[in-house]
Amino acid sequence: MKDLQEILMDGGRGFSGITPEEISAARHCMEFAISSGASQARVSVSKNVLNSVQLLNGEVDKVSRNADRSLYMHLFVDGRYGTYSTNRFCAGGTEAFILKAIERTRLLAPDNCRKLPDPSRYARNAITGREPGLYDCSYEGISPEDRISAALSGAIFGKTGKDGGYGIISEECEYSDSIDDCYMTDSQGFEGRHTETSFSFWSELTIRDNKGDRYSGYWWTASPHRDRIRIRECSPAALSEAAAQIGAARREGGRFTMVVDSRCSSRLAAPLLNALNGSAIQQKNSFLEGSAGQKIFPDELTISDRPWRKGQAGARLFDTEGAATAETDIIRNGRVEMYFINTYYSGMLGIPPTVDGPSIPVIRPFISRSLAGGLEYEENDINLQTILEAAGEGILVTGFNGGNYNRATGYFSYGVEGFFFKNGKIAAPVKEMLITGDMVSLWKSVIAAGADAREGTRWQIPTLAFGNVDFSG
Repeated sequence: MKDLQEILMDGGRGFSGITPEEISAARHCMEFAISSGASQARVSVSKNVLNSVQLLNGEVDKVSRNADRSLYMHLFVDGRYGTYSTNRFCAGGTEAFILKAIERTRLLAPDNCRKLPDPSRYARNAITGREPGLYDCSYEGISPEDRISAALSGAIFGKTGKDGGYGIISEECEYSDSIDDCYMTDSQGFEGRHTETSFSFWSELTIRDNKGDRYSGYWWTASPHRDRIRIRECSPAALSEAAAQIGAARREGGRFTMVVDSRCSSRLAAPLLNALNGSAIQQKNSFLEGSAGQKIFPDELTISDRPWRKGQAGARLFDTEGAATAETDIIRNGRVEMYFINTYYSGMLGIPPTVDGPSIPVIRPFISRSLAGGLEYEENDINLQTILEAAGEGILVTGFNGGNYNRATGYFSYGVEGFFFKNGKIAAPVKEMLITGDMVSLWKSVIAAGADAREGTRWQIPTLAFGNVDFSG
C-alpha cells in the first residue's frame, strides 16, 4: 500500500483511488476500536489530489500538485465522543493510535446524544462510489502538459489590443482539476463510497480606461466533467464584465425592485438555508427557529433538495454520517417543510432526524402575478432578461462588496454593485450602494426566480427578484 510520499510523487500518473488494502485497514480500525472498548465507531478513508496551473498575463506563473490521504475515526466510548485523524496507517499499524484515542475519549465529558444513526436510515446503494455520475474517467489520462495547454487556451492577454476606450493591464487565470474518493464504514454495518472529479477555470482581468480609472471583471466555469467546462469563454466574459463598469457612478438611494444575477444570488440564499440547520436552531442562532410547518413566504416560493440529479455537482447518496439522502421540498409554497437535522441534534432538540444539510437546493422558477401583469410564462423560459423585462425598472445586482448578516435576527447590510435598468434594459452601471433589511422580510418580497442557475454549481440558485428593497446611495 502506498504511503503519502508515494502519492505526492505520482506526478502525471493516474490516480488509483482508495485501494482494497486501504478499505481493509479502515475495517480493521473499526473492529479493533470495538474490541478495545468503544461501544460504537465510524471510520472513513479520504484520498484526494488537486492539480492547478496559474497564469499571469498569458504566461505560466505557477504549477502545483497537492495530494492528501487521511483516516478519520469517530469513537463513542462510555457515553463520550471523540474524533481523531491520521495520514499514516496500514492494516496492522494503527492499534497504538486507536488505544490512545480511546483513552483520551474517556477523559471527555459525557454526551448521551452522541451516537450512530438508526441503521434503518442508512444508504445501501453507494457501493462503487460512482453511482452519482460525478466521476470522469478521462481524469486518469490527463498529463501535466495537457493541464498547461488547457490553461493557456483560456488566456487573451496580448491577443487583443486597446479597444472601446480601454486597455487590458493584467490578466490572472487558473485551471484546476481534482479527484476526491471517500470510503466510510461503521460498527452498525454501514459501508458507503463516494468518488467525484472536478474541473474548473477562472479568469480575472483588470482594465484601464482613457481617464486612467481601473476596473476588474471575473468569470469562471466548473463541472465534474471535463468536456463541460468552457475555458475559452471565461476571459472574454471577464473582460466584458470589466468594460461594462466604465462610467459607474453613485446613485441616489431609495426603494427599488432588485434583480440579483445568478452568478451571485446564492449570497442571499445561503442565510435562508443555513438558518434551517440543526446546530443553528439548537444554539438559538437562527432567525427561522420555530418556523417548521409555518407558512412564512409567498405561495410561489418552493425550494427543493435534489441530491439524486445524476452528474450534477453536489449529487450524493448519503450524508456525512451515512444517512440516505432523499428528494424532498425544503420550502413548499412558502411553508417551511424541514430542518437539516443529524442524529446528534435530533437528540438535542427532540425532533426526528433528516440529513446534515442540503445537497443540490433548487428554486422552482416563477414570476409572481403582480409582476407578470397577466402574461403567462413557461417555467423553463424564465431567465435574467425575462425578469428584467417583467420588472421594468430597478437595480440589477451583479456582485456583493462585503457586508454581513446577523444569524439570530436575520438583519443584513451588504455592499452591492451592478446596473440600473429601465424598460427592461440596462441603462447605467452603479457602484457603492448598500442594501439593508432582514432576511425574512426580503424573502417575503421575492417576486421572481429564473430557470438559469449556473451549470457546475452545487447550489442551483437562479436569477432572483425582490420588490421594494431599501438601497442607500
